[in-house]
Amino acid sequence: MRKPLTSLLPPAAAGAAFLAVWQGVHQSLSEDTRFLLPSPGAVGQAMLDHQATLVRATLNTAEGALAGFGLAVVVSTVISILLALSPWVRRAFYPYLMALQMTPLPVLAPICVIWVGAGLKSVALLTFVISFFPLVVNTTQGLVSTDRNLVELFQLYGARPWQKLLLLRAPAALPYFFTGLRIAATIAPIGAVVADMNAGSSAGDGGGLGFQAVIFASQARYAALFATAATTCLLGFALNALVLLVAWLCLRHWHDSYERSDR
Repeated sequence: MRKPLTSLLPPAAAGAAFLAVWQGVHQSLSEDTRFLLPSPGAVGQAMLDHQATLVRATLNTAEGALAGFGLAVVVSTVISILLALSPWVRRAFYPYLMALQMTPLPVLAPICVIWVGAGLKSVALLTFVISFFPLVVNTTQGLVSTDRNLVELFQLYGARPWQKLLLLRAPAALPYFFTGLRIAATIAPIGAVVADMNAGSSAGDGGGLGFQAVIFASQARYAALFATAATTCLLGFALNALVLLVAWLCLRHWHDSYERSDR
């Protein structure tokens, strides 16, 4: 029995329980310290009060996140194919990919500002950096993990390298690719917000959620600051939902993880 798409989404009860615990912790604090953890109601009200500002900032952050995320998908796919075709290439270049991933964004941010200037280009470039590694690692692993018996069968029938890649290795790597895509979709909005804090620009209303969070923190508007964080989470959920939908459409008819409803 195939899993319906709704079975991949988190149950609403989990969200209600989280809000109940949040409200309980807020109530347990003393009146002098409750401002440090605004109640869910106060955060919701702040979202309404700053709706126009948060919408504008979300659109700016989403633009940078999607640009960097899309670039990471394209570049990681090409590089994964090159890494999968040659063990020597994997051994030679993998350490450099790890070094790129381990370099903190605040360190890379000034370099990006020097290279391309502050604003959307730097945010997109930094988002690309943080999204690239999980995509290339998972996709490469999928390409090199193809069933050896099937590879030998293709060789027996005289399949050309491009036929083995497109007709065998690429379909077999799709579950790995979508795993990396889900990870990248989760961290891309986070990377965009952090990048916006360090390399963003407010020129022409270009400030994103990261820039807005800095403003709210400097003004001690804690409910609005939490509202900004909640908006970032919603952006991440939206991007994840899009990836889940694409994965469900591509895998539901043949992959085992979508064939049973008890998983």
